[in-house]
Amino acid sequence: MHRGLLVDYGGVLTTDVFASFDAFCAREGLPAGTVRELFRTDATARTLLAGLEDGTLAAAEFERDFAALLGVAPEGLVERLMGGAAEDVAMLDFVRAARRRGVRTGLISNSWGVDRYDRALLDELFDGVVISGDVGLRKPSPEIYTLGARSVGLAPADCVYVDDLPGNLKPARALGMTTLHHRDTAATIAALRDLLGVPA
Repeated sequence: MHRGLLVDYGGVLTTDVFASFDAFCAREGLPAGTVRELFRTDATARTLLAGLEDGTLAAAEFERDFAALLGVAPEGLVERLMGGAAEDVAMLDFVRAARRRGVRTGLISNSWGVDRYDRALLDELFDGVVISGDVGLRKPSPEIYTLGARSVGLAPADCVYVDDLPGNLKPARALGMTTLHHRDTAATIAALRDLLGVPA
C-alpha cells in the first residue's frame, strides 16, 4: 500500500474547471471552449497563465491582458472564470478519511492567486501544502512534485498523485509516483481506496 496521497486542487477537489470556463463563455457571449483553446494554443495566453500561476504576474495584470485577448471586461476576471467551480464534497471527505487512517496527505496546486485558498480547510486536509505561487514553480515542472513528496515526509515512490490534466501526471510518474487521472469522482475514490488501503 502507498503511504502518501498528493492531489491537485482545481478540477480534483472541485468540480470541473473547464465547465466553469464554458459557463463564463456562455455568460460573455463567447463560443464554448474559447478559454481552453486560448490556453492550449495561444502563446500570449500561455505566457500570461504561466506568470499568474508561478506568482511572477499579478492577478490584476493577468486580468487586464487576458481580458484583452478575450474581448471582455477585465474587472474580476479570475473570479468570473473560476466562479463556477464548486467544492467536490465527496473528494474532500475522502482526503479527510485517508488522513484519519494515517495516510500522509498533500496538495500540489497551480494557483490563480495564493489568496484564493481557504487556508483553514487546507490545514484540516493536508500534512503538506505546495502552492505554485508560494514556491515560484508550477506544474509540470518536476521540482514541484519533489517538493510535494518532501512536504509530507515521503519519497515520491511512496505517493499516489491525482490530477485532472494528463500532462501534469507525466513528470510525477517519471519521479516514481503512482499517478491517477481524475475524470470521475466515484471512480477516483474507488481506485484510491485500493491503492491506499482506505476502506469504504
